[in-house]
Amino acid sequence: MADFNKYGLCVPQILFPKKIDVKTWSVVACDQYTQDRDYWAAAQKSAQGSPSTLNLIFPEVYLNDGGKAERIQKIKEAMASYINGGVFAAPQKEMVYVERTTAYGRVRKGLVAALDLDSYEWKPFSTALTRATEATILERIPPRMEIRRGAPLELPHIMLLANDPQKILVEAIGQKIKARGDQPIYSGDLMQKSGSIKGWAVASDGDLQNLADALQKLYDAGTKGGSTFLFAVGDGNHSLATAKAVWEEEKKRLQESGASAEQIQQSPVRYALVEIVNIYDDGLTFEPIHRVVFKADFAALIEFLAKKLGGQIAQAQDARGLEAAVKNSKADFGFYYNENGRQKCLLLKTKITDLAVSRFQPALDEFLKTQSGAELDYIHGADEIFRLGEKEGSLGVLLPPVAKDSFFDTIGGLGPLPRKSFSMGEASEKRFYLEARRLF
Repeated sequence: MADFNKYGLCVPQILFPKKIDVKTWSVVACDQYTQDRDYWAAAQKSAQGSPSTLNLIFPEVYLNDGGKAERIQKIKEAMASYINGGVFAAPQKEMVYVERTTAYGRVRKGLVAALDLDSYEWKPFSTALTRATEATILERIPPRMEIRRGAPLELPHIMLLANDPQKILVEAIGQKIKARGDQPIYSGDLMQKSGSIKGWAVASDGDLQNLADALQKLYDAGTKGGSTFLFAVGDGNHSLATAKAVWEEEKKRLQESGASAEQIQQSPVRYALVEIVNIYDDGLTFEPIHRVVFKADFAALIEFLAKKLGGQIAQAQDARGLEAAVKNSKADFGFYYNENGRQKCLLLKTKITDLAVSRFQPALDEFLKTQSGAELDYIHGADEIFRLGEKEGSLGVLLPPVAKDSFFDTIGGLGPLPRKSFSMGEASEKRFYLEARRLF
């Protein structure tokens, strides 16, 4: 069988329910709809009376409610009950090729595998095979460790990005599987009008060797300056950082107990289930997260940014013209605000070659430190930027699209991106829990 150790991966033992009803079993990532209790109440109603991953996760909308310890204990008890109560079929050693059709008609392809946490590092300027894409907020890790520590199961919502413009890894194995006429191991609609999903087993020696051969080519292409950058964490940065922290605890315990190198290598806690997605997948959309600034000297801010970023300021005809100019660029920024009762539409044109947000946010932060009482918020969608920008005392800032072709180079050269740099699709397009694996 193909050896994936070099690539920081292994073929996991996957658990599925004996009878998979996707609509009741599968729920969206726990870090979505964090301000929408109605969404999670509807999820509870949809899953009522059926085995569901909803009983195995801690939706973050409830993190600040009382009774956290009791909720975590109930989650772990539900995991043990599902394992011992006959919910799961026998584990299968396999990867899973996934096709997710979202509510927007986009089809995203993925490959579920297990990531070796020793091959991953979230700290800036890491030379690990797998690296974080956004700055990690340390305070977010300990609460999540309480959930993972000692948990009998893990379920993945982490997505890793592969830099694969030729589509030789995920897409290629999918084409081969479907050309053979293999039957999916699961298929169905997702709850709350979130589209549908199908998954196929990837388990034969031939299929796994094809994956290993493709990974070797991506490994070679990602090797620069003495290190190899193979995967970037697209979604689930903090979940993966949590898994790493729990593994470091468990590794220390194993070492102190006299465990052999082989026992440490084979510990299930050393790995985390992930879905690998090609950054060039046609169904994977990268949406910029825009900014709105309150209570600052907007003219001075725009002038400062133009000097700092080496850009030129131009006048746009109107809001939609401004939006179109920014959307059709890789390095231009739009400013929309009310000045003495008149709307200003200004375009800052730059020649930045890295991902634009990696240069823009530090400059914005630097200026805001000089503005007493200034505030900053992060906004999805141009319409909301224009609505806010029409109000006195607020400046809407449009950021350009995330350029896929400079994504890996920017992170490899500059480290993780600033906070709130991009969003991979809409909330309903995030990964749904479906596969499971034994952990502790």
